[in-house]
Amino acid sequence: MDKSWISYNPNNSLNKEKYIRGVTNFLDFAFAKSNDGKILCPCTNCVNCKWRSRVDIYEHLIHFGFLKGYVTWVFHGEQVSSSSSQSVSQVDGEFDHDIDTLIHDAFGIHPTNESDGANLNVEDENPKAFIDETNTQQFEDDSNLDKFYQLLNEAEQNLYPGCKKFTKLSFIVHLYHLKCLNGWTDKSFSMLLELLRDALPEENTLPKSFYDTKKIICGLGLSYEKIHACPNDCILYWRDSANAQICSKCGMSRWKLNSNDNEGRKKVPAKVLRWFPLKPRLQRLFLSSKIASSMTWHKDGRTKDGLMRHPADSFAWKYFDSQHPDFSCDPRNVRLGLASDGFNPFKTMSISHSTWPIVLIPYNLPPWMCMKQPNFILSLLIPGPKGPGNKLDIYMQPLVEELKELWEIGVKTFDACKKESFQMRAAIMWTINDFPAYANLSGWSTKGQYACPCCGLKTASHWLRYSRKFCYMCDRRWLEPTSKWRYNRGEFDGTQEFRAPPELPNGASVLRQLEDHGIGNGSPWKKKSILFTLPYWQHNVLRHNLDVMHIEKNVCDNIIGTLLHLDGKSKDNDKARYDLVDMNIRSQLHPTMHPSKGKKYLPRACYQMTSNEKEIFLEVLKNLKTSDEYFSNISRCVQVKQHKIFGLKSYDCHLLMQEFLPIAIQGCLPGKVSLVICDLCHFFKELCGKVLNEHNLEHLENRIAKTLCQLEKIFPPSFFTIMVHLLIHLAYEAKVAGPVHYRWMYPIERFLFTLKSFVRNRAHPEGSIAEGYLAHECLIFCSRYLSSVETYFNRPSRNDDSDFVENTNLLNPRGRPLGRKCKVGFNVKKRKRASRISLDKKTLLQAHRYVLFNSHNVDPFQKEHIDLIRRQNRRLSSYEVDKIHGRSFSDWFRERVSRLEEQGSALVTEDIKWLARGPLEIVRKYSGYIINGVRFHTKKRERGLKTQNSGIVVTVKTKSYASSRDKHPKEGQINYYGALTDII
Repeated sequence: MDKSWISYNPNNSLNKEKYIRGVTNFLDFAFAKSNDGKILCPCTNCVNCKWRSRVDIYEHLIHFGFLKGYVTWVFHGEQVSSSSSQSVSQVDGEFDHDIDTLIHDAFGIHPTNESDGANLNVEDENPKAFIDETNTQQFEDDSNLDKFYQLLNEAEQNLYPGCKKFTKLSFIVHLYHLKCLNGWTDKSFSMLLELLRDALPEENTLPKSFYDTKKIICGLGLSYEKIHACPNDCILYWRDSANAQICSKCGMSRWKLNSNDNEGRKKVPAKVLRWFPLKPRLQRLFLSSKIASSMTWHKDGRTKDGLMRHPADSFAWKYFDSQHPDFSCDPRNVRLGLASDGFNPFKTMSISHSTWPIVLIPYNLPPWMCMKQPNFILSLLIPGPKGPGNKLDIYMQPLVEELKELWEIGVKTFDACKKESFQMRAAIMWTINDFPAYANLSGWSTKGQYACPCCGLKTASHWLRYSRKFCYMCDRRWLEPTSKWRYNRGEFDGTQEFRAPPELPNGASVLRQLEDHGIGNGSPWKKKSILFTLPYWQHNVLRHNLDVMHIEKNVCDNIIGTLLHLDGKSKDNDKARYDLVDMNIRSQLHPTMHPSKGKKYLPRACYQMTSNEKEIFLEVLKNLKTSDEYFSNISRCVQVKQHKIFGLKSYDCHLLMQEFLPIAIQGCLPGKVSLVICDLCHFFKELCGKVLNEHNLEHLENRIAKTLCQLEKIFPPSFFTIMVHLLIHLAYEAKVAGPVHYRWMYPIERFLFTLKSFVRNRAHPEGSIAEGYLAHECLIFCSRYLSSVETYFNRPSRNDDSDFVENTNLLNPRGRPLGRKCKVGFNVKKRKRASRISLDKKTLLQAHRYVLFNSHNVDPFQKEHIDLIRRQNRRLSSYEVDKIHGRSFSDWFRERVSRLEEQGSALVTEDIKWLARGPLEIVRKYSGYIINGVRFHTKKRERGLKTQNSGIVVTVKTKSYASSRDKHPKEGQINYYGALTDII
């Protein structure tokens, strides 16, 4: 295919025709390999980072030009090397149905560039041609080789005589995929198999039950190992202790003791750790030809413009590369994030049970794949009913040993993209966890006097005698040395502050602290983390992440609870006021004796709302209408009359802090209070951006120090819990490690919910989760090879509009009206068809003008008309010329095109002809429309709904005049806001 057009300038008329032809050929090539109607846009503006429709990409390529140097279209399905027999088109996760390739990828049997089978195709009549002496080394024993041959035979058997669409294995894979995707029970699956066996011809080869199906399918998946553990979490019964019967530390039996057990009965272990070996799961990322090339995106496909969009853009990643050049020299080596948290598998709080999974996240993948559940790796499943606490390291031993091998030796892995084997290595970049789990993984106690792990032993805390807890009012240390607030006693904690901010502890300083202060006996160190046994761990810039999700929720709870004075959540109460007396600060807020009643009362503080102000504040939140794409419904948590708000989830608090709280507090609080709260909300919004700038983060780091100091001047000391103090460190961590959404707990919490859904047998929750995860893992792998059914990778979005096509010759078809059927993988529920109406002359004229002034085809005619007005009226100002042009252009344009058409001018194309004639008076009117993945409703349609999709903003490029005599108008973009009343 000729690609010389890529270097052409789209605005150059000499090569424009060839450039447009090349763009069309590219779009035909790329969209032939896409089933969801969207691909990555390769224009110089999007640089293969944004998914767009064909129409949008065409416009971008014509306007911005094609990305220079992008001649091998690896993100659009082109082969990476000439020896590849299949196109690598895994960008969007949809692929041709190819069971033979699935089997070979599952077992790691591929032709290599060095072997005689380099030119063989997996679709050859004899797929066993791949099996040579080199490839058989992929198998650990003969049983795996037998399993491979058995699956190949299953793939060759017809479902029934004469069936041309499915083989036995392909039909089973499709059916099993539907079972896992839709949560069918094992019993229902067996019943369906019985029905299908009766419905199909008698010679069909379907298995009889789910058990028989599982025996076939399990060959495509991976396995896990069970390791017995001491019930007191002292040791694991593995390696040297594999045959021990009692714990060498506490003396507890390895088995559950039952006085009724007979000698011949099988013993039941007291506790079982389930270990999912990491090596084969990392190998599968490269063995699969459907994802292998994405594993080097961080090196080959990343936009390098100084902004941070991915962890690979961060200082921590680059510093790791500089410290370990032998690791970073091969971009296929895997960088991992380690996440952990406990959850209750029973979906009810009445049962106390805590199961702890250890999850690994491969950061090599691009942003649109990295934090998706299908790419998460479950490594360990630590059983309940009690969490492991600081003994988490005991259970992490198998994983850490594996990580040591992956760092020092690596594992031989076949790269299906480059058709070669290489020694894959892996490393942990950091951990992701909530604050209590931070202590379990790091060994630093996150409670008490030294609760801040970033400040370490220099944490500044103050014991509140009446509230019986520590507060952390030390944020003036981060101000400029000359700041006047450092000298202010009364408005802060009663002292002057001249200390510098503490240095963040690195790995070497942590090891020195462990040697100097020891473990326990009053030391904040409760253990030395097992992760320090990894050779590279102490050199990592950021070892443990502060979780923005939980910090944001706790700060939100503090603010809402204090503003509304909620019982049990307000930080302003009798004890908090007596703490002010004890600290001898803010005497105006000290408890005071009422002169007439003879009782003590608490003077009103500036952050306290009156009853009326609380109602106004809560009414705003109660009547709040958000877009229907919002997951949260805050109004359900609001009780206006009771002046309460309860049951806020993490995502509710996220939306409150970043969107709604600054709106709701307007007019309810004094200016100095509402201003600082709005500043805090703005801090969270900037911090959580998808694209970060290092310079902006440095400014944010300085600004949050001032914001926290302003909060110290307003709220009582009890407000400043450790979670509020941690705000001071969040901007630095973002500056070092990159965007927050790669390091917070939201995706992990969603993954835990998925694991929770696997529980079918409540007597053995961890066993259910393990088996369910294996099925889920197998489903994810198989889904990459299925294109004829809905999978995790090609599920249409709710507002998908890519497949709707309406006949038109002039305007490109976009979007779809609500109520029509479209092919998005399922039938959309029908609504009332569009009504037909006749437009009045004013609306018709406005519509015609809008189209003409926003059509590039008409630009030469507009210039001609303006020149004509200037020649006829030389004394008119620019303002008057533009006014006449806007009012008369449509009529002049119609007459001008009519004359040119009579003269047979080549300037009158079909598009120009139709534009001149104007729109039809009879149009279709809709109450809802989906375009560019966004749903719009009219005001009438959303009446009675709790959501609103009628608000719109239109950005218009226009000229602005200071007055009618202004000869130098400024041209720029202006935003117009409004609400949809009609869609035509």
